[in-house]
Amino acid sequence: MSDRQLADWRELAQKLESEINKVVVGQASPIRAITTAIFARGHVLLEGDVGVGKTTLLRAFTRGIGGGYQRIEGTIDLMPNDLVYHTYLCEDGKPHVSPGPLLMSGENLAVFFFNEINRARPQVHSLLLRVMAERTLSAFNKEHSFPHMLVFADRNQVEKEETFEIPSAARDRFMMEIPIVVPDDADIMESLIFDTRFHDVDALVAQVQPDILHFDRLNAFSAVIQDHVQASATLRRYALDLWRATKAPAKFGIKIDGVDINRLVLAGASPRGMSMMLRAARVNAWIHGRDAVLPDDVHAVFHETTAHRLVFSPVYEMRRTEIARELLNQIIQAVAAP
Repeated sequence: MSDRQLADWRELAQKLESEINKVVVGQASPIRAITTAIFARGHVLLEGDVGVGKTTLLRAFTRGIGGGYQRIEGTIDLMPNDLVYHTYLCEDGKPHVSPGPLLMSGENLAVFFFNEINRARPQVHSLLLRVMAERTLSAFNKEHSFPHMLVFADRNQVEKEETFEIPSAARDRFMMEIPIVVPDDADIMESLIFDTRFHDVDALVAQVQPDILHFDRLNAFSAVIQDHVQASATLRRYALDLWRATKAPAKFGIKIDGVDINRLVLAGASPRGMSMMLRAARVNAWIHGRDAVLPDDVHAVFHETTAHRLVFSPVYEMRRTEIARELLNQIIQAVAAP
């Protein structure tokens, strides 16, 4: 692929971001992170309170890239088969079966949103994780393929009753965990409350120019980015040092107030996680018009690709978000960049 084609795709990526920023205000950083995940072809956990616009954000992205959008709600009584098919009684009084959310869009499924995934039972998580890894599913005596699907999931972080926390091995399947918070800009907050255009989600999403990208070409173009953007031997050593610091932060002189750093980390980032970090860093470099990864590209995606993979001692789990952010910030400061 020529440099001109790479630049053309970059302009499309920037146009996509611009269109999303018009309808989802005050979320430029999450929008950039999701754009990066789309081009790196990685699944995403969304971290945020209720009503901060996660559904609107994903519907807007789906309109911009094309393809099918499906959503399911996590509930205590949800079963794995509910992702695959629906059963119902028809007017003739006989039971009928129709495709569930995973099958409704067929091979054109582009975005699958699992809302409040931790309300669903582990059996449901198991099915979803298998589909995420293999992008295939056997149902109705047929093999179904989802080659273009990206899974987005969020967790209910308020109620603890009737929830099933996602284990570390499951979290590791997601390329990123992206925080989405209410903007603290007073003008934006006022607009979200009083500007009626933000009250009609359907009309809001319809303002996004459709099919800016071709969802069914993203896999091939993602491979081009990974081949085109290089990581030098020095940069690779730097990434390895960052990885080692997530596993043994005390060896790098890292200290956090109120935390026994020697007892904090039970498991650092995984090899899969660090490879995903480099995939995302290459996309970040490409978006900025570079053909080689810089430390700044790693820093841009380090927290989103690493924080959710860390396993802390149980005594520190209640402060996971705060401690993980501080730990990763200190790792970036402690490990010498090339």
